[in-house]
Amino acid sequence: MERTNWPLIAALWFAGLTAAGQFAKVGVIFDLLRPVWPGAGVWLGLVVSVVGFVGIVFGTSAGIAVARIGLRRMILTALVAGAALSLVESLMPPLAVMIALRVLEGMSHLAIVVAAPVLIAASARPKDQPAAMTLWSTFFAVAFSLAAWLGRPLVAAHGPSVLFLIHAALMALAALLLWRMIPALPPVKAGVRERSGIAAEHLRIYASPRIAAPALGFVFYTLMFVAFLTLLPGLIAPEWSYLTATVMPLASIAVSLSLGVPLTRAKGAVATVQVGFAVAAVALAAFTFSGGHGLLALGAVMAISGALGLVQGGSFAAISELNATGAGRAEAAGAIAQLGNVGTTLGTPVLLRMTDIWGLPAVLWFGLPLCLIGIAVHAWLKARRAREGG
Repeated sequence: MERTNWPLIAALWFAGLTAAGQFAKVGVIFDLLRPVWPGAGVWLGLVVSVVGFVGIVFGTSAGIAVARIGLRRMILTALVAGAALSLVESLMPPLAVMIALRVLEGMSHLAIVVAAPVLIAASARPKDQPAAMTLWSTFFAVAFSLAAWLGRPLVAAHGPSVLFLIHAALMALAALLLWRMIPALPPVKAGVRERSGIAAEHLRIYASPRIAAPALGFVFYTLMFVAFLTLLPGLIAPEWSYLTATVMPLASIAVSLSLGVPLTRAKGAVATVQVGFAVAAVALAAFTFSGGHGLLALGAVMAISGALGLVQGGSFAAISELNATGAGRAEAAGAIAQLGNVGTTLGTPVLLRMTDIWGLPAVLWFGLPLCLIGIAVHAWLKARRAREGG
């Protein structure tokens, strides 16, 4: 490739924002949805979580499916379907119908987050891939920040339907842009036997020290980041609580783009992930020592977020760094989607229970082992790659 196609990469990132919006449009207004379905109780939680459950079950299968469906067709179909589903959801149908629509939306989301990073890596020169993949890694945090900033006031003024309608329009716009911009692509060559079973494919993917490596590090990030974003503002001194909740995702994005890109170019994606985990471990100890008070506590929380931003960007950059083929990258992206959803689903309830029992020190007992295991897993996989020929 002679030059990086930055306009296409920007359009794919925009498509990623709309995919993250499939979570954000419900997550940031969850409390405002209770009057829509009064008496729903715990069932209302499924409106948020069922999209993630789809990723847990089918994440790796989506990566395998790319070889059979094709990248262009996969992402365009997913965006059009997502726009249509959001349009129907704007009618605020009965809860059971809404949950069924959200299941289908989970499939749309999964297809986008598997296909887009593969297309981004293919659209960038090797020299620019760390920057392109780090940019992609910010899509979730940016979408949630925008939805919270702009979406909640809109919903408070006009009701929840307006946010779903805007989201439908944005997904349709992303589909139109990519329909015009993505060139006709040759099919992704499958690196697997066409008739092998799904279980065998999963075993092959997670046994590979190249395909599985990005996901096997990323899961420790997702266990921590969403849990910390949710719970740390309530554990820090009240005067810092709002600032913490607002700035944490921004700190992660800023560090990922400003420090993560040059670090990945200089040391490689895997080393960037390990540095991020190491800095996060030190920052977790500092936060515990602070007792949640003073500038040390605020600085430690920002350092935790920034360090995890290195893990986030490095994990996505590792997809293209460790896998040279489109099929391998698609499978690595599918594994990230699968284990990422496992982490986001389990992390918050586990940390919540630990803080109920042990209070603020639970943050360290929860996060420190995850950081150390993340470093160790990547060291082990790197050694395996060296033994198997680089």
